Amino acid sequence: MKKYSFYNDYSEGAHQSILDMLSQTNLVQEPGYGLDSISLEAADLIKKAVSANVDVHFISGGTQANLTVIASILRPYEGVIAAKTGHIAVHEAGAIESTGHKILAVESADGKLTVDLIKSQLTDDEHMVKPKLVFISNATELGTIYNEQELKEISEFCKQHDLYLYMDGARLASGLMSSASDLDLPKVAKYVDIFYIGGTKNGALIGEAIVIVNDQLKKEFRYHLKQRGALLAKGKLLGIQFKALFTNNLYFEIAKHANVMAEKLTNGMKQLNIKFLAESTTNQIFPILSNDQIKKLEEMYGFYVWAKVDENSSAIRLVTSWATEEKMVDEFLSDLKALV
Repeated sequence: MKKYSFYNDYSEGAHQSILDMLSQTNLVQEPGYGLDSISLEAADLIKKAVSANVDVHFISGGTQANLTVIASILRPYEGVIAAKTGHIAVHEAGAIESTGHKILAVESADGKLTVDLIKSQLTDDEHMVKPKLVFISNATELGTIYNEQELKEISEFCKQHDLYLYMDGARLASGLMSSASDLDLPKVAKYVDIFYIGGTKNGALIGEAIVIVNDQLKKEFRYHLKQRGALLAKGKLLGIQFKALFTNNLYFEIAKHANVMAEKLTNGMKQLNIKFLAESTTNQIFPILSNDQIKKLEEMYGFYVWAKVDENSSAIRLVTSWATEEKMVDEFLSDLKALV
């Protein structure tokens, strides 16, 4: 049996505050489909945190959020620009393509898009898919983040070229709580047309909160939710979780813990002269180890081998969570030191 899993940030159940609130409201009768008083209260908490006139919709998971949002925005001949490492391009089993929309994927060394990369996909040729939406993630699939200037430049470019900007926020909490981040929720809402706040990977049992900023995208969005199987009869189960997460700053505090644990792993490995595939300041890190070291570590810990670097070494992915215990980080570093 392995000592500990660094596979992902959703191996645990849910933060105790969520479990307590679920228990306390278990027998309270409420309307369905997200129209209950708790979901409405949770939406108000998010609106207050965002400090903008937004619509909030709760949904079960990230892939469902992405395909619902993208399908709701694009016409049949329009496509979405994304990094090749983007979640919609790699880990969603063709969910976006199944809605009839092409992903215009571009190479990005750090998982981030730039104005130049977006510009490379623009075309006026009516025989080709028309780019209409730009998809970014914060944090990205490589643990990297956008700073405010980068997001501002992308936002301004999108407005100039009649493009919508959508942010996948599966790990938004970790991105915002990064020690290198100068973004917060109000700033995100200032620059993007629509985004979602990830709960599944930050303390919730399941659930994400779609936040629609652009008024043009708000109308009849619930029809899209229903059509994609996202309008849950017991919608209050999602609302309860976000009410707990956005009470007393819990959402951000637990994300900060995950980042601190990842930072401790990073610093410990750098002291061992270990290199990284990408410079991450969030809860996903990608150290490069020899294949022999990886094989021995796999006997003790759970993690993914992310990418082959050369014939003798590979990058692995280590993910910390809101529930990661510091003693397990210390033990991992101790075991790794013995191998190095």
